[in-house]
Amino acid sequence: MEAKFPNCGHRISIVGTSGSGKTTLAKNISQQLQIPHIELDALHWEPNWTEATDQVFRDRISAALKGDRWVVDGNYSKVRDLVWSRADTVVFLDYPFLTVLGQLLRRTIRRSLTQEELWSGNRESIRKAFFSQDSILMWMLKTYSQNRRKYPALLQQSEYEHLYFVHLRSPKITEQWLMSLGLLSHSAT
Repeated sequence: MEAKFPNCGHRISIVGTSGSGKTTLAKNISQQLQIPHIELDALHWEPNWTEATDQVFRDRISAALKGDRWVVDGNYSKVRDLVWSRADTVVFLDYPFLTVLGQLLRRTIRRSLTQEELWSGNRESIRKAFFSQDSILMWMLKTYSQNRRKYPALLQQSEYEHLYFVHLRSPKITEQWLMSLGLLSHSAT
């Protein structure tokens, strides 16, 4: 069965559990629509995995959102008011647990082995990913169920009634949605 989705706007917030593919989807949309991609993690993390202060983080986001067209990826509740008040569309990647876990494991291992620089010189490591209290894998396990309840409930609140909500439950549905927007051809799937 093919999913049908109306066109989304040009101020898009992509949310979902760590490893669900938020950044990948945001980059795809950014390239196809020729709009800026704003990665909240890049604005949040300082060198040595130090968090920016709340005020610095908010200031960076406010500056990044000045334009009329953008796609943001990230789940930071402390700046949701800034992002969602300007957004016209929220895309929630709500994939099955094993899909997200598999994607996160592959990504984390690849980044650890290649020592890919993420933001401000930060890199993932096997030790931090698997044997640390700051483990991204533990974070995913902790937040997966919370996010599945949180985003649909948030979008029922009157302060967010201006937002068009796209609830994508699998990578295949995401591909169909992108095709419906003309952002992905059949040959790319």
